[in-house]
Amino acid sequence: MQRRFFIFALVTALLGVRSAGAQNESTTIFNFLRLPTSAHVTALGGYNVTLPDDDGALLFQNPALMSNVSDGAVNLGFFTYMQGVKAGNASFVKAAGERGTWGAGAQFVGYGSMKEMSVDGIEMGDFSALDMAITGGYSYTLTDRLAGGATAKFVYSKYGAYTSVALAVDLGINYLNPDNGFSTSLVAANLGGQVKAFADHHEHLPFDLRLGLTKRLANAPISFSVTMVDLTRWTSRSYYNPNRETEKAGRILMNHFVAGVDIIPSDLFYLSAGYNFRRASELKAAGSAHGAGLSFGAGLHLKRFSLGFAYAKYHVSMPSFMINAQYQL
Repeated sequence: MQRRFFIFALVTALLGVRSAGAQNESTTIFNFLRLPTSAHVTALGGYNVTLPDDDGALLFQNPALMSNVSDGAVNLGFFTYMQGVKAGNASFVKAAGERGTWGAGAQFVGYGSMKEMSVDGIEMGDFSALDMAITGGYSYTLTDRLAGGATAKFVYSKYGAYTSVALAVDLGINYLNPDNGFSTSLVAANLGGQVKAFADHHEHLPFDLRLGLTKRLANAPISFSVTMVDLTRWTSRSYYNPNRETEKAGRILMNHFVAGVDIIPSDLFYLSAGYNFRRASELKAAGSAHGAGLSFGAGLHLKRFSLGFAYAKYHVSMPSFMINAQYQL
């Protein structure tokens, strides 16, 4: 029954790709769902759907990866974004039988307090802005090397007096061969739509089709990851570039890639680095070339406790830091 469900869910997601691919990112909302929730993923470039790690925050990247997480894992994360903006997440993963895994999580972005102004420039007081999502999902190991997963999300945004609500699902499948350290995945993220719009016009969610692989070298403690994102949008209109008419096809192609490397001297410790081609292109176009697209991090795995830290640059105003702590109950 579970195998039939995941095959049906994956086919349904792929059938929805064509209509979702017509979306331009400038017309989507709830784009906070693209922000990282895992320090390890942040260090590897911000996107990774194949990481075979004991990290409960990976349920936000690929629900199928919950199958690799320890039973009873509680994960807390905190992310600094722009000046005055803070983000965080929490997740809990629990085994369900020999092959199943349940997971639940929540993520938020708080934008602080801002001045409310009228169209005439008159100050009317203060207002706050908040984005949040509550997630619940299930993964199932279809075979010893193949796992599928699905998560459902309740998404909510409040900007002053305006609110919006959406429902979405993520669908993922992962093939993992632990003998040679190879992992590959396909994920359809943010399939859904608004239940309540900010105004009369309903907008699109940031649908994203992602494909990735991770490979650990046989004779060295090094692992490489490559993730392709936005596989339904292949024109320069999907990206910020003031000189779009001269943008080369090769540059458009590279903007879909995120590359990362892990150095794992032991099971207790890792060092990571990543490069996000799209983020590098956008930051350079905005005048911030120093360190654009690069990210770094490190992590510690003990028997029941894990800690991860990462550095990246997501905005021209300041660098971003991500920290995760996980404890197995």
